[in-house]
Amino acid sequence: MTLKTKANQITLKQCLESIDSKRIEDTQTLLTLFEKVTGAKPVVWGKDIIGYDQYSYRYDSGRTGEWPITGFSPRKTKLSIYIMPGFDHPKIAALLNKLGKHSLGKSCLYVTKLENIDLAILEQIIAESVLIMKQTYPKN
Repeated sequence: MTLKTKANQITLKQCLESIDSKRIEDTQTLLTLFEKVTGAKPVVWGKDIIGYDQYSYRYDSGRTGEWPITGFSPRKTKLSIYIMPGFDHPKIAALLNKLGKHSLGKSCLYVTKLENIDLAILEQIIAESVLIMKQTYPKN
């Protein structure tokens, strides 16, 4: 089974042009924040995931793939922020308590509007997530 979502399927400009006008300001803020934290340039995965850096993984089944270390997707109703290690790590869990209004998926942090959260805390969550991912999946 091959993962259909891959890097560079469309350009960042094309991705930004497709974003709902209500999401543009938050998207620009996240672009700046993620680039600052990761030191990486944004790459579009699929049609609407804006990812930063990448890691290679291998399941016990032998299936392999690549995915962004972190990133976000400006969906119509919520911003999906990808925190790939999940939310069980003690530092990330402690920071979530200070973040503000959000909800969680397995590796997704959902935020309706950035004004509802503390961006400094989000920055710390992203930085911790990136550190964990780079330690877990070192590049050769």
